[in-house]
Amino acid sequence: MKVNIAIRIAVRYLFAKKSQNIINVISWISVTGVLVGAMGLLVVLSVFNGLHGLIGSLYGSFDPDLKIEAVRGKVFQTDSIDYASLVSMDGVAHITGVVEDHTLFRFGQRQVPGQIMGVDDAFNKVSGIDSIIVEGAFRLRNKDIYEGTIGFALADQLSLRLNFVTPLMLYTPERTKRINPARPDQAFKTSYIQPSGIFMVNQLEYDANYALIHIDKAREILDYPASTVSWLGVKVANPSDVESVKKSISELLGEPYRVRNREEQHETFFKMMAVERLMAYIILSFILLIAIFNVIGTLSMLIFEKRQSISTLRSMGAQRQLIHRIFLIEGWIISLAGAAAGLLLGAALVWLQQTYGLIRFQGGGNFIVEAYPVLLRWQDVVTVFLTVSITGFVAAWYPVRVIVRRYYAELQNK
Repeated sequence: MKVNIAIRIAVRYLFAKKSQNIINVISWISVTGVLVGAMGLLVVLSVFNGLHGLIGSLYGSFDPDLKIEAVRGKVFQTDSIDYASLVSMDGVAHITGVVEDHTLFRFGQRQVPGQIMGVDDAFNKVSGIDSIIVEGAFRLRNKDIYEGTIGFALADQLSLRLNFVTPLMLYTPERTKRINPARPDQAFKTSYIQPSGIFMVNQLEYDANYALIHIDKAREILDYPASTVSWLGVKVANPSDVESVKKSISELLGEPYRVRNREEQHETFFKMMAVERLMAYIILSFILLIAIFNVIGTLSMLIFEKRQSISTLRSMGAQRQLIHRIFLIEGWIISLAGAAAGLLLGAALVWLQQTYGLIRFQGGGNFIVEAYPVLLRWQDVVTVFLTVSITGFVAAWYPVRVIVRRYYAELQNK
């Protein structure tokens, strides 16, 4: 009952006509400050969401949903795991085997170090490799000729073109032989492939390093038996089931094997993005806190404006706690009004950017996307609203408590 009375009186005080017009102006300035802070915080968090989603989609065109690796060693044998149960597991759509290692690429007179990735025929079902082919086709073998798909930056460094008949030479260290210091060239196995396509992930760690070849050719070059893989890639049937499928695979394979999702495959990068997002949230929250502290000045003037009303309420039997609650709610309403307006305006700006791409990159189409990527999540809306609510309450509580107690004491001494 007392809370309802306090709310009604607080709302009446806030919107009633003031004797000094400057108080109304300052009140609106306080609301506007909170509005701008809440809007800015929501927009910045949405930008980080957009960047996170954009980078994730780039990695998703090459990486599998889940990657199975041995905890120890570079390779393992598919015979050493329950492969049949893994293939038939609920939620698993496709599985691909991959063998990768370092090599030296040579095309004409140019030499570039990189990595060969031997993949099987299911690789295009597990990854989105077909969607990132910019020239030629993803083809690993044509009759008896082994072919390969090369990263865009790697092909550029080698001056490689698909219309050339010259093969791409591979110089790979002999895994089972010792290096003779007198003839180090004998420690390399020489082989070749015919380039069939060029892919572009728009990530240099892939585009400048990898060449995809058939897994049989990779095993031949590296002298591995037929069941050897560096890792297994898993395509999950339903993207929302990735974590549950990951847990099931981990339980099936046990501790000798590690199962990682896409974010864990690039743990350092995504952790760095999470830290940057957190720092942006903290910095903008401090700016928002400064804006909320304007409420203190507004409340001081409002309490001064209503000092006669405080006397009237006291004479009617109102306790100090009720008067304290009235002005505390009044200050909180100012913060919540600014938060609500800021969230609505921020959500509208994010929607406009998503729909129409109002803010675009300058550079004439040299970027992956034309407009700044943004993504609005309801968790961010809740986070910003709670941030404003809590800080607004704390900012109003102490000054209201001190000022009301002083006025109340003055009235008692009269």
